[in-house]
Amino acid sequence: MKKSRRFSNGYLFVILALMYVPIVLVIVYSFNASRLSSVWDGFSLRWYEELFRDRSMFQALRNSVVLGLLSSFAAAIIGTLAAAGMSRVLPPGAKVMEYLSILPIMVPEIILGMVFLTFFSLLALPFGMVTLVIAHTAICVPYTYLLVKARIVGMEKSYVEAAKDLGASETRAFYDITLPLVVPAIVSGMLISFAMSFDDVIISVFVTGVHTNTLPIKIYSQIKTGVTPKTNALCTLLFAATVVLGTCSALVARSLNRDQGMKKERTN
Repeated sequence: MKKSRRFSNGYLFVILALMYVPIVLVIVYSFNASRLSSVWDGFSLRWYEELFRDRSMFQALRNSVVLGLLSSFAAAIIGTLAAAGMSRVLPPGAKVMEYLSILPIMVPEIILGMVFLTFFSLLALPFGMVTLVIAHTAICVPYTYLLVKARIVGMEKSYVEAAKDLGASETRAFYDITLPLVVPAIVSGMLISFAMSFDDVIISVFVTGVHTNTLPIKIYSQIKTGVTPKTNALCTLLFAATVVLGTCSALVARSLNRDQGMKKERTN
């Protein structure tokens, strides 16, 4: 038992080190005065100053944020409606449609990028933010669909049936009963969709326009000429923002759970 526990602890330590050591190094070298990451030349905020003077970098960041918000919101609407509709379809048709709906997850991104490139070219759509939103929405829909579908399947069907017995229509029962219960799944799907859209490079390269640049493409293009510590500074700021948002989300969730627990105690 002791050997097994030591092996498990050692394995966990190695995994955590592989995950977080690169992040720590990026944060540390974002304060390096030297341009070379292999040489420590003292503490400096030089690269943060250059980062805030780089308008093209922040323009790419703004495009990535707008793209992630639009695609995740559109994917949430399409995925939620698809999950609500597919929950009423009987097999084997439901299985076939479900496999087709999650194909964007299984197909390699380079194949999807080529397909979107050909499709948009046939439609004569100008490449830019519109094509990016359409492509990213298509690859983000399965994430929301799977989460909402699982939530609907595990939901008590008696709630909707009771609403219908009281005279509610299908639409009213969905908005008053089903939708509030699946909101956590929708929010989770939107967060995953935003992360996937914000981080995508391969598909974005195929469908982006000349004057539209996203942050991943901007950083990827800098690799050819050499990444400066300015990129480390940007990664540090994004990591700090992620930690702050994650902490706030955890505190809000804990507060909501505490309030629900107090309401149950008062009810009992």
